[in-house]
Amino acid sequence: MARTLPELAEIPVERINGIGEESRQALAEVGVESVYDLLTYYPRRWIDRTREARIADLPPGEEGLIVAEVRLVRTVPSRQRGRKPRIEVVVNDGSASLTVTFFNQPWRARQLKVGQNITVWGKLDVFRGARQMVNPVVDLLGVGDDLGSIVPVYPQSEKAGITTGEVRRWVKEALRRSGELVEPVPERILDELNLQSRADALRHVHAPESMAAAHAGRHRLAFDELLRLQLVLVLRKRAYEREARGIRHRLPEDPGSSLVSQFHLSLPFPLTGAQERAIVGIQRDMAAPAPMHRLLQGDVGSGKTIVAVSALLTAVQGGWQGALMAPTEVLAEQHLATIRPLVQNLTVVDSGATLFGQRNVSVALLTNRTTAKERAALLPQLAHGQVDIVVGTHALLTEHVIFNQLGCVVIDEQHRFGVDQRAALRDKAGEADPDVLVMTATPIPRTAAMTVFGDLDVTTLDELPPGRTPIETIWARAPMDIEKAWQTVRDEVAEQRQAYVVCPLVEESEKIQAVSATAEAERLAAHELVGLRVGLLHGQLPSAEKEAVMGRFRRREIDVLVATTVIEVGVDVPNATVMVILDADRFGIAQLHQLRGRVGRGVAASRCFLLGGTDENGLAATENASDRLSALERTTDGFELAEVDLDLRGEGTILGARQKGRSDLKLASLKRDKALVAEARRVAFDLVGPSGRGLEALPELKTEVEWLVDDEESDYLFRS
Repeated sequence: MARTLPELAEIPVERINGIGEESRQALAEVGVESVYDLLTYYPRRWIDRTREARIADLPPGEEGLIVAEVRLVRTVPSRQRGRKPRIEVVVNDGSASLTVTFFNQPWRARQLKVGQNITVWGKLDVFRGARQMVNPVVDLLGVGDDLGSIVPVYPQSEKAGITTGEVRRWVKEALRRSGELVEPVPERILDELNLQSRADALRHVHAPESMAAAHAGRHRLAFDELLRLQLVLVLRKRAYEREARGIRHRLPEDPGSSLVSQFHLSLPFPLTGAQERAIVGIQRDMAAPAPMHRLLQGDVGSGKTIVAVSALLTAVQGGWQGALMAPTEVLAEQHLATIRPLVQNLTVVDSGATLFGQRNVSVALLTNRTTAKERAALLPQLAHGQVDIVVGTHALLTEHVIFNQLGCVVIDEQHRFGVDQRAALRDKAGEADPDVLVMTATPIPRTAAMTVFGDLDVTTLDELPPGRTPIETIWARAPMDIEKAWQTVRDEVAEQRQAYVVCPLVEESEKIQAVSATAEAERLAAHELVGLRVGLLHGQLPSAEKEAVMGRFRRREIDVLVATTVIEVGVDVPNATVMVILDADRFGIAQLHQLRGRVGRGVAASRCFLLGGTDENGLAATENASDRLSALERTTDGFELAEVDLDLRGEGTILGARQKGRSDLKLASLKRDKALVAEARRVAFDLVGPSGRGLEALPELKTEVEWLVDDEESDYLFRS
């Protein structure tokens, strides 16, 4: 009888011949506890021994694959203080010897042992008459392995004591003992996409006869991972559409007379084409019977707030209320300061408000720093519908907050909120589910959007409003460049403009980071910024003091604001034209891009200086830092930077705690498999169908998807 993946997951790994108690414990340390875990403990690469070269025959300057035995391992201390020692390994393949040198990899001395067989892939050079390779790719083969022409290399664990040779033998036995496997994907899909069977794919990944077979097997298994993930997301989307109680917002027959049109006409600038398209799409969603569930992503300064206000006013013009939830008080207060002037001259019908039956659109703020007196006045107004738009933080989720008719929810920087928090705000709507628009100013690649936000429709703002000045970014490598950064700050202040200095990340705690920022502000005020009015902003300040500092900065009573990443999003001071980021190599690309977006918000040319990431000679301290900071220096396009970030960090950091269950991607790569992500999503919609019940006809696939998610979500997806 053919076995399913859930059945293989129920078989303990020690049932495999050759895996005793010691090996079982070692495998458990790397997450392998069942036969399923072992079969999906995939090779991280394959060695093509048909391309193997002899050391004696490989010409200098050419790359090649060498299979050789380790003859000597030695550690050579660095002459420079604080530098890591280099590791030199002498190998021999019977034709000649080769010295392999590793810089900044001291762990190689523990990994490599005399007598081991290893593969070395790199460029051969000749140094002082001797053959050498520097920092090549190395894999352990073990001793006495029965090697074929294509050798799979598995992740190894020095701590657990697992070698690639042992894993190969265990996997070979697991494949033999597993027998036939269930094929859950319909044959028409396999034929359409030219995919091999799952059984063949597992065999070709673990014991390939050729590199082409290995890649074909990987392609099929990567598709399986992506399809399972997309099926969960599409089922979630269809279940939400099926079960939700939507609001059909009425759009005026004469669009020119609508509250939203009046709002657009009152703006001192025209909408971009991207904003217009986004607003049309959002209004179409809001007029439909199913609740909107849409992601709005756009680069720094692309005008997401205008689109969000348009969505809120679409609800307000029909007598509903809107709520905008932000992750921090600073950002919520910034949103209030932006939105209130934009809508202050707009009116809504209210027969009890005035003799004329109209009143101005009402916008209120509710955060943890809202006083008890203010809260006591606000909550009844919110409950009776006298507040049209409320801007707030987590304070909106408390049980005392009751809406009259909540019709639209906007959640800013949505990645900072959990699913439960978003659901709690949605549940405050009562009998009807409000439309939900979640926003992010951190652009993510299209494949990641389809994977992370696959249960949402995605709208992208890919244009910047006219008048936004480009930001020149300079990676200050040498002392002369660093001095130029501080001179630029002094020059800009002399021209009546302002600057930010961002302190480095301190991992230990916010409290330590606050102490570090305080010390840095004092040091700068006494040296590089002497004579300037220096302010300080960090996360440990009381809320009232934070707002007081920001108020002084906006009123130009502070020349230079020394701050932590509390200014990362939402802070809008058009007079600030220069930013200096200290120890910039400690930040990720997305965070640096967000920070840089705090300048360039006015008409004056703006600059951002990145300090750090170099050694005492001005050379890049690490290759990763060089790639990140060079990318920031090269472009201000957040979407291009998102692709660079994906290349550098991998999808693990983007996917994060995407969802529970066994849906983590082991083989599939959002970077390598962009086309496959799109194919998997298309197939998922095809199989699920518009009703969301399509998997009922595919019981094996349905069982696999149910197995991926917890019981609560499975019940929601399949039996709600």
